[in-house]
Amino acid sequence: MVHRLRPVGIDFVETAPVRLVFAREIAAAPGPVFHALAEDVPGWRSWFAAVTLARSLDDGARREIRLRGGTRLEETVLTAKASELYVYRADATNIPGARALVEEWRLTPAGGGTRVRWTFAAAGTAPFRLAVRSGRAGMGRAFRQAVTTLDERLTGRNA
Repeated sequence: MVHRLRPVGIDFVETAPVRLVFAREIAAAPGPVFHALAEDVPGWRSWFAAVTLARSLDDGARREIRLRGGTRLEETVLTAKASELYVYRADATNIPGARALVEEWRLTPAGGGTRVRWTFAAAGTAPFRLAVRSGRAGMGRAFRQAVTTLDERLTGRNA
């Protein structure tokens, strides 16, 4: 069953009760990385293994995402600043106990490539918060694999 989440803003990334932050440097330039994140939403399936469906809605203002294991998300894009920042909020999900979710992808030029930083900001019931914190290692692994695959795809070489 899908339930509505609290409509938080971009500032929630800094104030959320649970914040998981992951970063990795890759060889691809910020422009193509931003394009893959914000403009080629259906392409997420090809580089982020957890994503089974990614669809842009309302001319890119919203997204529909499905993940392995059955998680479903309806999202609103909060900001898309070319080659720098992509932030979206989950408006509805089937994740038990979730009350608010925002994800931020920040891109910074680094060593001829890009430093990709992903922040997962969340609020919810105590069991939900515990589950998110307990899943940190797995989320970190998924992030590293995803950006490595994206880098290989964008640069045409093994990272």
